[in-house]
Amino acid sequence: MTQTTAAPRGSNMPASTGRRGDKIFSRVSTISGVLILVMLAGVTLFLVAEAWPAITADQAVLPDQKSLLEYTAPLIYGTVLAAILALLFAVPVSLGVALFISHFAPRRLAQGLGYAVDLLAAIPSVVYGLWGIFFLAPQVKPAYAWLADHLSFIPFFAGPASVTGRTILSVGLVLAVMILPIMTAICREVFLQTPRLHEEAALALGATRWEMIRMTVLPYGRSGIVSAAMLALGRALGETMAVALLLSVGGGVSLNLITNQNPSTIAANIALKFPESSGVLVNALIFTGLVLFVITFLVNFAARSFLARRSEFDGAN
Repeated sequence: MTQTTAAPRGSNMPASTGRRGDKIFSRVSTISGVLILVMLAGVTLFLVAEAWPAITADQAVLPDQKSLLEYTAPLIYGTVLAAILALLFAVPVSLGVALFISHFAPRRLAQGLGYAVDLLAAIPSVVYGLWGIFFLAPQVKPAYAWLADHLSFIPFFAGPASVTGRTILSVGLVLAVMILPIMTAICREVFLQTPRLHEEAALALGATRWEMIRMTVLPYGRSGIVSAAMLALGRALGETMAVALLLSVGGGVSLNLITNQNPSTIAANIALKFPESSGVLVNALIFTGLVLFVITFLVNFAARSFLARRSEFDGAN
């Protein structure tokens, strides 16, 4: 004779339904977590296996007859440089827009502006690339010429200025616009979660609106800001079409941001050269994809380490 657990008083649900549902949910969650790890390991093994022929190949059959290090280094530099420029432009603007929506704008205006920002994330990257070519690049040419004429003593603006405007700095601006909706949406939601009592306490003690935000909202949302920045950085590191369309590639490593001699990015280089490549050249491109995979992993690992160190001081925790 089997015993069953009585159902809760006033409930028509069978006694075993709750336990069965818990077991199913637990197993589905476990399988999902393991599946993610399996997929990650599968991608890693695929990239290593496909890149191995290029790693072991003779330098004479590699692209431009360069070693993999010489071939990949400018691409790594261009990828990281474009992503950092995008973050430098996007982080202050996204924080300002998020704070305006969450703490300054009237409710109706904030709601409409929030919808508009969210819609920007749905625009395809090829549209941003075309916008950069036909609108942004012609508009920034006079600014680049001014920088080359007046600030050429700074290595970033040494010139000569590009006559097309299709530089790594323009790519950084386009990527900043692309990652702006992601950062703004996350930061906005994080700022709205700040306890109302904390804000009212700061105002009651005589703090101004900005002092209240600096003392309560920003510290509370620090982990969310870092997470948003890392998510946006991942988008910028892996962006392909917008960079491939806009950037005028000249190769090499240079600090000059306004010249035609621009290093390409890993993703754009793969997109441009993969259709016409074969044999070991394909393996070399896959090797650069493996490098991008490792860079993205290291960035996310560094972000998680930072958040772990700051968690005990974060208001959200």
